[in-house]
Amino acid sequence: MTIEERVVSLPHGIDLACRTAGLPGRPVMLFLHGFPEGAFIWDELLLHFARPEHGGYHCVAPYLRGFGPSSKPAAVEAYRAKHLVQDLAALADALSPQQPLACLVAHDWGGAVAWNFANQQPARMARLAIVNSPHPGTFLRELQSDPAQQAASQYMHFLCRPDAEALLAEDDFRRLFGFFDNPAGEPPAWLTPAVRAQYRAVWQQGLTGPCHYYRASPLRPPRDGDPAAQAVSLPDSMLTVQVPTLVVWGMDDPALRPGLLQGLDNWIPQLQVRPVPGASHWIVHEEPERIAYEIGRFLQGQ
Repeated sequence: MTIEERVVSLPHGIDLACRTAGLPGRPVMLFLHGFPEGAFIWDELLLHFARPEHGGYHCVAPYLRGFGPSSKPAAVEAYRAKHLVQDLAALADALSPQQPLACLVAHDWGGAVAWNFANQQPARMARLAIVNSPHPGTFLRELQSDPAQQAASQYMHFLCRPDAEALLAEDDFRRLFGFFDNPAGEPPAWLTPAVRAQYRAVWQQGLTGPCHYYRASPLRPPRDGDPAAQAVSLPDSMLTVQVPTLVVWGMDDPALRPGLLQGLDNWIPQLQVRPVPGASHWIVHEEPERIAYEIGRFLQGQ
């Protein structure tokens, strides 16, 4: 079993470069990465779920628009949620036109897109699995009311700066690699030279698109002159997710506080939450076996 690469050209003019494993025609599992990542973070899970003993799925991980070799629209507005959901809907139609996705798996910004897609087009997926990506309802609530989450999200303002791309690229992407540091300020064991090279190759293809995700979203902590989340109101109709949903959460995530898990069942009637003590925001790198185990149980209805 190997990872293959293909480009899917969507009807609205966006090309998404994808990493794939497994046989086309099999039920599709779709994996969405976040910031500042790329599709390669899912390679181990793509290979796992493509194997016959784990379901024999056709596993696909796209580079989201703006990232790596995928299309990179120049305008900030092109990264608003409606356009990201359009990409996902068109990709799902291209990969699995006759049946819903077997499972949509998503981390970080990929999860933000997946939450919206599950709300708007629940018939396009059988199951949703979220890894350390806040539901928009709990994220809005915590950004509006919880000082600890507001403090943890202050980095978003840096990423909205007009010079963010230049600053992130300085000194061989020193700040970006620093995002992965453990609480002691040291690089984690999973950040090997080979993984560093994968990240560097993605970042060298441009950082404007990834930063535009933050510039296009109002879900950031309020501050003087920028009401941000305080000016946002989301009705329950935009927050409800009716598909069976698994949330796997690294509990030592410094950017996304555990309070984001509270109240999820108000919007998600078919919810399972699997907290993982000791894991951080980068749980996909830290504990891929645990994620594979939890998603495998979920796919079997356990």
